[in-house]
Amino acid sequence: MLATWAYIGIFAVVAIVFGATVLVLSLLLSFTGVRPRRPDPVKASPYESGMVTLGKTWVQFKARYYLYALLFVIFDVETVFLYPWAVRFKQLGWSGLAEMAVFVAILLVGYAYAWKRRALEW
Repeated sequence: MLATWAYIGIFAVVAIVFGATVLVLSLLLSFTGVRPRRPDPVKASPYESGMVTLGKTWVQFKARYYLYALLFVIFDVETVFLYPWAVRFKQLGWSGLAEMAVFVAILLVGYAYAWKRRALEW
């Protein structure tokens, strides 16, 4: 059991050392002139539409947009789990059908909860 934790510890140490090394190397390269310290004015110009924005440039989105995105991801993941089940339906038998019924029931409860809370209304 100690060997398992040793691998995790080694991985954590390597990740921390690698992250710190990249940050320090970036800082050192900025002093040598390899990495620019100030961005070019051309890079700071508008790039999406080519027009300077009118009003505030930092627009906050409503939390409802994130809720729609989260619900989309949840039901998209559902299809990822349903496809392999449908391919191997005959080999799984009744136990596979029962497990998938529980899975879909849990998703339907979540969908009903979102519907009840009016999370799906625009």
